[in-house]
Amino acid sequence: MKRTRVLGWLALLGVLAGLATAFGYAPRETTQGNVQRIMYVHVPSVLTAYLAYALVLVGSVGYLATRRLGWDRLAAAAAEIGLLFNGITIATGSIWGRPTWGVWWTWDARLTATAVLFLVYAGYLLLRGMIEDAETRARFAAVLGIVAVANVPIVHFSVLWWRTLHQPPSMLAPGPAPVSPSIRFVLLVNWLAFTLLFAYFLSRRVEIARLEDEQDRL
Repeated sequence: MKRTRVLGWLALLGVLAGLATAFGYAPRETTQGNVQRIMYVHVPSVLTAYLAYALVLVGSVGYLATRRLGWDRLAAAAAEIGLLFNGITIATGSIWGRPTWGVWWTWDARLTATAVLFLVYAGYLLLRGMIEDAETRARFAAVLGIVAVANVPIVHFSVLWWRTLHQPPSMLAPGPAPVSPSIRFVLLVNWLAFTLLFAYFLSRRVEIARLEDEQDRL
């Protein structure tokens, strides 16, 4: 579709703008050095995963309310893409943690909660793969999709609720952001880019799911 192609080009331009600001505009962080620049992938990734999982909730509620499979396709597609960005969050966090904390992984509250979030939505997709009947699959998945989203605020506010090595939220913080205006601007640019990329992936994946459903009916 023409609209999807336009969205794809916008996503590409957004990613290029994000890279340009991350390496050309953002200042070199005094304490961490250049390794801090991975934040411009890490933070937008987790925020995009939040958005995806919120759409899983929307799709799940929409399906239970209407019994229309289009809502289920939205939830399934968003879960797959959310899991992708969730994985990028964990990978980039580990890359940042090695030179900063001296370890690739530690059972910090934020890291553990993020790993649990990944496993919950991996389980959501596994559940979908185990059920052949479309309506039964959609119904069971919708219930799990509604329950699973409770993990999102646990991840986001874990650094405030428990003692943790991880810094406070750089975005969507309940108070002044603990980053400079220039860093915040670059984070916003990359967040917008990742949101456009997510929207492009979502439109493509929903269309593929619709074609798969049509093929199954035939």
